[in-house]
Amino acid sequence: MSFEIIAIGVVLAYLIGSLPSAVWLGQAYYGIDVRDFGSGNAGATNTFRVLGTKAGILVMAIDIFKGLTAVTLATVWMQLGFISESQIVLFKLVFGISAVVGHIFPIYVGFKGGKGVATLLGMVLGINPLVAAICIAVFMIVLLLTKYVSLGSILGTLTFPVMLMITDIEPNDSILVMFGFTFFVVVIFTHKKNVHRILNGTENKANFPAKKNS
Repeated sequence: MSFEIIAIGVVLAYLIGSLPSAVWLGQAYYGIDVRDFGSGNAGATNTFRVLGTKAGILVMAIDIFKGLTAVTLATVWMQLGFISESQIVLFKLVFGISAVVGHIFPIYVGFKGGKGVATLLGMVLGINPLVAAICIAVFMIVLLLTKYVSLGSILGTLTFPVMLMITDIEPNDSILVMFGFTFFVVVIFTHKKNVHRILNGTENKANFPAKKNS
């Protein structure tokens, strides 16, 4: 295993994750930077709020695809002989995390991005589609019941390590459980303002379909 080859994979995954879909879409088709409106984040949730449903769905799909693509790099690296099959889960995590970091701190637009939840979802899809589907279901149920996107994101993230702990879905679950709880803490941190507003009863509730900013 070559350190240089692994470093190239990490950098590629970061650059993929850094692609600022919300910013570029807003600037190209709406003439605005979504970070100047709403929550100030360059993510799917704020895109729904600022640009509307169609733009929000497109940005979410792209951001999920970024995480999935980064994880797929690990499979490509294995097929090229750069890493062994026993290392595949570890490097799916490494490359996936690099993409999420890229989404939160995108090099292309001044390191001011989104909160990384959609890209994290794409990463989980690439690692374990079944658990990812359960996480999505939890997110949707929480969203429908509370209309809090942030709370749905937090509980959906927590679902990943919890499901791995109470089921036998993934044989390499120890490192994934550690990752899951670690990223749950990260999501709590990136949503700390939302958590504070939820506790105070001042968090904005989702109202989809959103109206396009004119």
